Amino acid sequence: MSVMLMVLAAAYGAAAGLLIPRPAHRLSVEPEEEWRAACPEGHPITGVARGWLGRGRCARCGTYGPGVPATVTVTSLVCAALAAATGPRPELAAWLLAAPVAVLLVAVDRRVRRLPDELTLPLAAAVAGVLGVVGWLTGETGAWRRALLGGLVLGGFYLLLFVLRPAGLGLGDVKLALGLGVALGWYGWPTLVTGGAAGVLIGALYGAGLLLLGPEGRKATMPLGPFMISGAFCGLLLGASAAT
Repeated sequence: MSVMLMVLAAAYGAAAGLLIPRPAHRLSVEPEEEWRAACPEGHPITGVARGWLGRGRCARCGTYGPGVPATVTVTSLVCAALAAATGPRPELAAWLLAAPVAVLLVAVDRRVRRLPDELTLPLAAAVAGVLGVVGWLTGETGAWRRALLGGLVLGGFYLLLFVLRPAGLGLGDVKLALGLGVALGWYGWPTLVTGGAAGVLIGALYGAGLLLLGPEGRKATMPLGPFMISGAFCGLLLGASAAT
């Protein structure tokens, strides 16, 4: 059963990964700019949902943004790992729903150093909503309430960091922390602390590496979203495995 579940999750992740390059290209703009409506060569983007859904490569000139093989591989592996750690428990639905969005957020943040509200806030709402249904169906309403509180705690922590050092992170990171905190809080406070601390640690190690590169590394702008998501992913794997 677990192997079949992993295979199905990997197939789902691969299918979702095919759709990531197009919205990654469209959303990779500065805060005041309009979403991109054309490929890098200027060809109009059209298709399902006003051009948001469709193949990850422009039919006339090539890829939109991140390479399709990369997004397919990463999303597939992430979904398979989550399925392996969680097993057939119902909260897996929330993790599989969130995984492609998280990969998309990483792609956008790496390209333009921002986390769009169009992704972070719906992600938090969707994870909270799905976990609410899971809690109601399974009777684990206490876990759901803890998950919501976890979102507030992790979001509040990043809000404090933003107030203390606004040049080091943005409000997008704070909003992302809400959704990550909800997910981590489902498995308890140790999982929340582990996932949150892992994100900070991974980011700190990357930052230290940049400093070792010299002046050029010190001037580099470091996106926090990928590290926050990576830390939360590690926390979820540990929390889900412990709950098995």
